Amino acid sequence: MKNAHSDLFFAADKVNEEELPRKHDFPIRAVAADAKGHIFELDGYQAVGMSGPVFSPLTSKKTLSLPYGTELMYLPDRRPVVFNPDQERIEVLKENPYAPGEPIYPVAAFNSPGHVITAVCAFREKSHARTLPLFSYGAVGWHQGRFRAAALCVDSEPRQDLRRMNPEAVMQGIETQRKVLPNNRLARHLERCALVYACPAGKNFILSRYEAPLPTSRVCNARCLGCISLQKKSGIPSAQTRIEFIPSPEEIAEVALHHIRRVRKAVVSFGQGCEGEPLTAAHVIEPAIRKIRTETHRGTINLNTNGSMPATVKRLFSAGLDSIRVSMNSVREPCYKAYFRPKSYDFSDVLETIETGIKMNRFVSINYLNLPGFTDTPEEVFALFQFLENYPISMIQWRNLNIDPVYYLRAMSRVSRQGDPMGIPKLLEQVRHRFPHIRFGYFNPPVVLKDTI
Repeated sequence: MKNAHSDLFFAADKVNEEELPRKHDFPIRAVAADAKGHIFELDGYQAVGMSGPVFSPLTSKKTLSLPYGTELMYLPDRRPVVFNPDQERIEVLKENPYAPGEPIYPVAAFNSPGHVITAVCAFREKSHARTLPLFSYGAVGWHQGRFRAAALCVDSEPRQDLRRMNPEAVMQGIETQRKVLPNNRLARHLERCALVYACPAGKNFILSRYEAPLPTSRVCNARCLGCISLQKKSGIPSAQTRIEFIPSPEEIAEVALHHIRRVRKAVVSFGQGCEGEPLTAAHVIEPAIRKIRTETHRGTINLNTNGSMPATVKRLFSAGLDSIRVSMNSVREPCYKAYFRPKSYDFSDVLETIETGIKMNRFVSINYLNLPGFTDTPEEVFALFQFLENYPISMIQWRNLNIDPVYYLRAMSRVSRQGDPMGIPKLLEQVRHRFPHIRFGYFNPPVVLKDTI
């Protein structure tokens, strides 16, 4: 069987010459793992990042010290791709050079929140390779005694910094909230999210800080390739389970008000990883928002959504919704549909939702699910610039797309052609230059709307 990876875009001698080391820019060493998961340096080899068809040897200026909270993982059914500086060529390692005959595996970084990857871990699949679980697989290497990641910080707010989520404080917070919200099913669900899935959003609610999640929906009107809460017959495991009930408007409002009254610049958000599309639960969200706003005008009520129901979103804005974040992997319709696979809406509905928010003077963000080698291709960049000209949104949340990169690029190649990527750093630089009013970030910010001042 022909290697499924090589038939897409691989050419073992395709190297981005601009990424080779310059003065005061030092090469960083490749790392790999053995069959037991032990990570080690590879003497004589330089780490490589992958962006679609382009391999880029990693250097100190193109990486940063591994962000706190980043997890390293080795990739089964795959071989590491490295750069041999003596031969000046890309190589695929088929066995452990320190233990001939034994397998060797690529190592990837799942970077902590607030960091967007600039290159994917470089690898080649073996025949019949299993699709990778739903994580982001950033490139990583070793330099001067520490790991370095191919990533950029787009949001330095410590909202999901695990060092600020003391386990004892979490348990104390749960005890307190059980006294205040003894019969609230949504509060109990968030406790489970925090304790079982170590969900930072759930912990923030319990610790009364930043943003509180308000999951509501059991169903979704899309079938995303990278859905983390529901996978059917894909061979990809879900990262977590969906909420098993629809909370009442009273339960939602009680949780939201509990958070808003205790947190300065509080944010409460519908649309979480442990649910489907919140717009399908608008029958409980709308009265919940109205109830919250009859009690207080403080806090930001936000909706994370696929933007599939513009008329419903308009009603929620009228009820008191302050901001929306619309998820998009691409602003090109064929690529959007290939990933989201909408069941009961069209791409035009998503654009209408965004336009509705802008016209109603609400804070509109896009949750831009990006992957090096796709998001930074000429076709995607051109379409993004046109979109931003036509829809003057408030913010781009640069989010890593949690998906097997080859699986994703294969799906995109079926519906569109992509040229060679310009690089994620250059893309962000050009967006900042052309659209200086657009805020960059990762988290939903507290907002003050002009019509509420």
